[in-house]
Amino acid sequence: MKKFISIIGITTFLGFMMSSCEMNLYPENGYNEKNVELSEDDSDQQYTTKEDIKGALEGMYSDIKGSIQESFYSDLLIYTDVSVDNAYCGSVGTGEIASLEAHTQDGTNKNIVRDWDAYMKQVGNANQIITYIDGIDDETLTSTERNQWKAEATIWRAYIWYSMSMLWGDIPMIDQAPPAISADNIDETYSLYYPGRTPQKEVFEKIITDLEEAVKYAPDLNPDDKFVCSKAFAYGIMARVYAEKPIQDWSKVSAYCTDIEKMNLSLTTSFSDLWSWNEDRTDMIDRHSSESIFEVPYTKSNGNWVWMMFWRNGIGVGGDANEDSFSWAKWVTPSRNLVAAYEAEGDTERKNQTIKYDKCSWSYFYPSDNCAFMYKTRCSASSIIKMRLAEIYLLHAEALANQDLLTEATEYVNKVRRRAKISEISIPSNKEDMIDKVLNERRLELAFEGQRFFDLRRNDKAIECINNLNMTTSSYYDSGKNEVRQVDSKGLLLPVPNNQLENNPNLTQNPGY
Repeated sequence: MKKFISIIGITTFLGFMMSSCEMNLYPENGYNEKNVELSEDDSDQQYTTKEDIKGALEGMYSDIKGSIQESFYSDLLIYTDVSVDNAYCGSVGTGEIASLEAHTQDGTNKNIVRDWDAYMKQVGNANQIITYIDGIDDETLTSTERNQWKAEATIWRAYIWYSMSMLWGDIPMIDQAPPAISADNIDETYSLYYPGRTPQKEVFEKIITDLEEAVKYAPDLNPDDKFVCSKAFAYGIMARVYAEKPIQDWSKVSAYCTDIEKMNLSLTTSFSDLWSWNEDRTDMIDRHSSESIFEVPYTKSNGNWVWMMFWRNGIGVGGDANEDSFSWAKWVTPSRNLVAAYEAEGDTERKNQTIKYDKCSWSYFYPSDNCAFMYKTRCSASSIIKMRLAEIYLLHAEALANQDLLTEATEYVNKVRRRAKISEISIPSNKEDMIDKVLNERRLELAFEGQRFFDLRRNDKAIECINNLNMTTSSYYDSGKNEVRQVDSKGLLLPVPNNQLENNPNLTQNPGY
């Protein structure tokens, strides 16, 4: 039997999808048994040795380090901080981010188009390992390695599914590398190349099932290397998932947060240690800190490029940030509303590590001689921290508040406030007040870490926030915000990219677009 060439990874898969506009079973420009002939003994197994699959795992992490900067970090901050009350878009001439701030985006938005592809590519990288590792017949590959590497790939795929579903809701959930296709298996394989959207509740249930198995074999936290999909990261993903409405269960959020808290983690002594460089500006103070759970590290010699989206390169030329000049208006400009939130709490510690004032050559949102900049990624050596203990403490506080355990919730909030060197809160008299205090604390602690919009939406406050950004009588009002379109529940998810809909008739658009 002649076969299709099997497609290696989601990138090629997406290229195949997009190159085949007509959706017949044998497109002229597709790989199929009508136009590509392979040998009879060709196998779907893409990897045959331990080194092959180890290379695939290393490739997955390498691609995370490269891809995370744009689609999973700088773009994410537009979706989560600029779309609500934490920030302005920054570069007003960049139409795709300006429209996301104004909530006028559509399925042609460049950021949305590229990010959908980026998320799917990451799923494809993980699926290569998950699909093929059990078929490797190499006695040098131990069962411990086989189970652990598969667990790491499963955890990363779960994180991507969670992240993608938080943005788009129902998503295509491909859980295996697309196999070679023959005429005999076309019916069951076709959906892997042209998948429909899986309901978010099913996505979340699948994430939990996968992670419950993966944590049995995932590595423990390594204090010297937090760029590993560990047990702690898996527990953190499960805690996040159970906090969301499709399968919301606050007791399970508490349980998974507790699992993490039992591990070898602690808040850094100073909030600044998470973000600052050393005295000589040769490196960061505390990469892979005691607080970090999943962190993508960079160094001055092998640095990130995403710093240029937010401020100067703080390490700079010769270690002097002032030698690194501005050339264009930056993204994710901290809002006056966020500044006011820090000032209302007397929170100079976190404000000064989150927002930097500097001179520049433009006057968008602020005067050019005193412009505010996002400061958490302040140089090429800055790590991108995707999960840390303070977030878990505050998620635990939110879970406890929702279970009317107000004393316990208050203590978790105060753990974080003590580190920030501000006064502790008193135990609120009711659950609603406690949740408001938790959300405020999460805002101050986790600004520009991709949390704010999701926090508001989970607590039915996102629509209220967005629709009052231009209302002078509202606590959400911000004089720097350009006109923001009023939204309803249909405006809380991103549109599916138009090019995906055009190339895959099994996809549907989100309501409202």
